[in-house]
Amino acid sequence: MKGAVGVAARDGFIMWGRFDDGAEGVIDLGDLAGRAVFQAWGDRLAFPSLRMGEGGAVEWPGGVDLCPEALYVRLTGQPRAERFPVPGVAPA
Repeated sequence: MKGAVGVAARDGFIMWGRFDDGAEGVIDLGDLAGRAVFQAWGDRLAFPSLRMGEGGAVEWPGGVDLCPEALYVRLTGQPRAERFPVPGVAPA
């Protein structure tokens, strides 16, 4: 799985993302802001500095990152098991 192939910050805690299968759109990450490692986004310059990382992850300075699978599920609403099947386990 290649993951995200393009990202950009939008106003607030919104990001735009494009994925290896062509899916693209905006993803609201506001529910994460201020929680655990995402407290770093309290600095108004932190969230807009997102960038592509290894393996299609989305990264911010300070070691904050989100896996592409989680972002894809947020974008599409597609259940994780449909996009990322576990070998030997049938989707529900």
